[in-house]
Amino acid sequence: MTADEQKSLLTIALFAAFADGSKAEREREEIRRVADALGGGEINFAALYQDVLLKRTTLAAEGAKLASPELRQLAFELAVGVCDADGLRNDAETRFLAELGQALGLSQPAMAEPAATADALATVPLEPAAQPGAVVASAPSVSDAELDRTILNYAILNGALELLPQSMASMAIIPLQMKMVYRIGKAHGYELDRGHVKDFLATVGVGLTGQYLEEIGRKLIGGLFGKAAGRMVGGLARGATGIAFSFATTYALGHVAKGYYAGGRTMNAQMLKDAFAAMLGQAKSLQQQYEPQIEQQARTVDVARIVQMVRSQ
Repeated sequence: MTADEQKSLLTIALFAAFADGSKAEREREEIRRVADALGGGEINFAALYQDVLLKRTTLAAEGAKLASPELRQLAFELAVGVCDADGLRNDAETRFLAELGQALGLSQPAMAEPAATADALATVPLEPAAQPGAVVASAPSVSDAELDRTILNYAILNGALELLPQSMASMAIIPLQMKMVYRIGKAHGYELDRGHVKDFLATVGVGLTGQYLEEIGRKLIGGLFGKAAGRMVGGLARGATGIAFSFATTYALGHVAKGYYAGGRTMNAQMLKDAFAAMLGQAKSLQQQYEPQIEQQARTVDVARIVQMVRSQ
């Protein structure tokens, strides 16, 4: 994959991020943060962000830069993931995806399959199916040790998903994080809905659309999506840039949620952000320790059954 093709994929993803026409300032700020974080090096993400906002380019122009059918399919799949990252897409996003599919010259089946998968992940129930030995979410007497194991398991699984080149694997990370927060809250006696969980993630600094955009950027910079475009899925991407990101973010999110609900939800927004930043640094230092478990998990994930896997967690 060339640098120009990487830029086009990121630009199309940014178009998708603004497709609903009603992004809140908090979400715009999160996208700006991602642009700044990925703005250095050969791909200037911040410049692409400005190109989209100022309409210096079009979907047709970016699609024309993607020569292979695999890259055009990947561009569409990434855009679907962005549109569904913060919940089931709205009418404006649906119209955008239809326009994008036309610009990319995709058939209806090529558009329908990733859309159906993303929809299923965006609407997956927060209540997990019962698993032998799993934390019983409805029991507020769950021990700290059990919750710690649950958080670690989610972090390892999301780190494993980040090692896989399929876009579907990336789509599963946010629903898993939401389910984890839901389970932690319920373990402390709180009945949470999807809106509350989304607000909690955004408050600590894990914007849903921004997080997915960052995953896309890191995978492209790390060359992981090049494997997907070529359907080279035989080996793991050792040293992929995203592994620390997804493992550490999930681990930090889980432990901040645990402290928040255990303490009766008394932490204000700034306290939550500070706690998350501190825990994120600690989580990144744990990455190497758990790398063997993450890689082993990646070898056993059945991407074809990703929706069923997320439902059962």
